[in-house]
Amino acid sequence: MLRTHTIGEVNEKLADKHVVLAGWVESIRAFKDKYFVLLKDRYGKIQVIVSSGLKGAKEITTESCISVSGKVKKRPKEQENKEMTSGKVEIEAEKVEIFSIAQKLPFDPKTASEDIRLQYRYLDIRLNEKLRKNLEIRHKVIAFIRDYLDKKGFLEIQTPLLTKSSPEGARDFIVPSRIHAGKFYALPQSPQQYKQLLMIAGTDRYFQIAPCMRDEDPRADRSPGEFYQLDIEMSFVKQKDILDITEDLFIQMVKKILPDKKITSIPFPILTYEEAMKRYKTDKPDLRKNKNDKNELAFCWIVDFPLFEEEKEKGHYAPKHHMFTSPKEHDLKFLNSKDAHKAKSYQHDLVLNGFEVGGGSVRIHDPEIQSKIFDLIGFDEKHKKYFSHMLTAFKYGVPPHGGIAPGIDRLLMVLLGEPNLREVIAFPKNKEGRDLVVGAPDIVFDEQLKEAHIKLDLKEKK
Repeated sequence: MLRTHTIGEVNEKLADKHVVLAGWVESIRAFKDKYFVLLKDRYGKIQVIVSSGLKGAKEITTESCISVSGKVKKRPKEQENKEMTSGKVEIEAEKVEIFSIAQKLPFDPKTASEDIRLQYRYLDIRLNEKLRKNLEIRHKVIAFIRDYLDKKGFLEIQTPLLTKSSPEGARDFIVPSRIHAGKFYALPQSPQQYKQLLMIAGTDRYFQIAPCMRDEDPRADRSPGEFYQLDIEMSFVKQKDILDITEDLFIQMVKKILPDKKITSIPFPILTYEEAMKRYKTDKPDLRKNKNDKNELAFCWIVDFPLFEEEKEKGHYAPKHHMFTSPKEHDLKFLNSKDAHKAKSYQHDLVLNGFEVGGGSVRIHDPEIQSKIFDLIGFDEKHKKYFSHMLTAFKYGVPPHGGIAPGIDRLLMVLLGEPNLREVIAFPKNKEGRDLVVGAPDIVFDEQLKEAHIKLDLKEKK
């Protein structure tokens, strides 16, 4: 190792001990024949006293990456810095090693526009303590989720990233096949079909921190192109079982990781879709008493959604949630071309402070009902062919099953009181859906297009 300690580990208990630290130079202050260097890493900051005669001392610049060897010394009481965990001590440098010299930064972190910050995101993460903290909390949240669900008997299973395009939901991102000319993969909008197939496979309890790709327009609460969700599916459950385990997961997570946050009501209130629309004019009500209090967390469940949208699309019904959502048993009589809009479903949405942070449902496990839903949404044989694998699998013993998929990015945005998703993602796209760090999307070489059997028909290639 190139260091003996992280900066966060250095305190008065190490007084008079020799340490080797590594990190970046936050600031340099010259005084007489000495430099007072504020050295930082992910874990903290510490003052280092460097003699101007020490080799390399005069070459150091702000944000250069260096290591320092020296003794830990207690600072005089009147010089202690109470804002730093290492503020009671400092390092008397005996050796300085410069790993790399930093040029002048290309932006001022206090005044830079968001696009400039996104272009130099690696610097923004290093310079922006709040952003680093957000990423740390993101890690802790995901680690907690994995540990919690593992103890509940769930298996974390990865599903394919190269899958099949299907006529549902948002636009797919399509990927041309080099081997199979004229055919395409699609990036998954969600693992919906795979997780249902895993229930048929008998895995019983599945989860995944799943990447989801949808060719959608950006919004403050929706990342363009990609996002992550906690994908959960369970067999032999009713809707209440799904709600209960999800609710307990979030209550315990907030309690451990964000103890300053206060959940306004436990258990979470449950509103029907009809009640929410009547009382709040929205199916994503903000139930906080003080809408400006970022520490107030008002969770609620919305249930009993209509199975279909009220208005037909091209003469056919459109699913309110998705085509695999189960209708209520007593509403099966409405599954006809005249009355389907009357049917209620086992859809459930989790709402937090006015944002939908998760959605799910009990799924259809009867192949006849599934086929009827396909008919009602206007699927002909060509469309049904895209789901032939599902209809085939449904012939071989489907358990009652259901699940939910809370969005990791949006959940963190609301929990941390951030104005948009970009503040909880390491390398987000900008408002135009571009990755400014690497310059994506971009053109590719003609040879790559040729290999993928693609010919562009554009007047101007940009």
